[in-house]
Amino acid sequence: MKTGLITSDTYQNHNTGEGHPEKIDRVTAVIENFKKLNNKNLIWEKPSNFDHNLLIKTHSSKYIKQVQQSFPESGFNFLDGDTVVSPGSKDATKDAVGSIIAAIDGVQNKEFKNAFCAVRPPGHHAEKEKAMGFCIYNNVAVGANYLLEKYKYNKVAIIDFDVHHGNGTQNIFYDNEKVLYISTHQYPYYPGSGSEKEKGKFNNIFNIPLDAGTSANEYLNAYEQVLKKLREFKPEFLLFSAGFDAHIDDPLAQLRLTSEDFYKITKRTLEISKSFCNGNVISILEGGYDLKALQDSTQRHVDALIEFN
Repeated sequence: MKTGLITSDTYQNHNTGEGHPEKIDRVTAVIENFKKLNNKNLIWEKPSNFDHNLLIKTHSSKYIKQVQQSFPESGFNFLDGDTVVSPGSKDATKDAVGSIIAAIDGVQNKEFKNAFCAVRPPGHHAEKEKAMGFCIYNNVAVGANYLLEKYKYNKVAIIDFDVHHGNGTQNIFYDNEKVLYISTHQYPYYPGSGSEKEKGKFNNIFNIPLDAGTSANEYLNAYEQVLKKLREFKPEFLLFSAGFDAHIDDPLAQLRLTSEDFYKITKRTLEISKSFCNGNVISILEGGYDLKALQDSTQRHVDALIEFN
């Protein structure tokens, strides 16, 4: 079976303004690279239209209404100091969520083995009632809740290797024993959360804080703890919050991974999880702000997903 690549042109309408790091070019660089590679093992798919009630499991009704009313008719609106929306953000945010829904349905219906969603805006900083750090809806959290509600899974794991801690995903699942959230991230760093002491109500939050300057070898050694936790939890479905800003060339942080390391992380995770996940794996783009690094790293990440087929 092949790997799904879920994306939509509406990301181009999410204009964040001149000089903003979370810019349109990020997804364009990724998509153009995959088009150029023309890999026959990829199935290109569009996001699903979905019932907005799906968002209510993840965000409060009040917050959803606030977001819906925030999209301006022209110009920009700020949901927080660095989370910007423009008129076209409405469709982009909807399609970012719709991508993970399409990916889950595609895997469940055996249209493809696993999937990567190339979307923006990212999601993992968005809390139950708050936009943050370029994130509006928490895409991966909506996906996890969809797996629990529609497909009745009892154990879903989210691995977040973005360089920033996914405070939003942690916030949403802190008291949910069915979801294991694991994060490797630079610490102390934005958003300030993610200490080892934050464990969740059911010991279902596992943070691995890393010092600025952490080398690839040090990171890969630390990642063994992620794999150990996965083996203990034995999820039935695995979601990656795939940020590529731990790359050595990324301008927003100070970890020192290469594009090849993202291949290794993905491959190791897929090998370990095979026995309990049956290959049920979906990845969704989070951060990554050096365009060449993002292009190369997403390519190697998806290479590992394809090989696993």
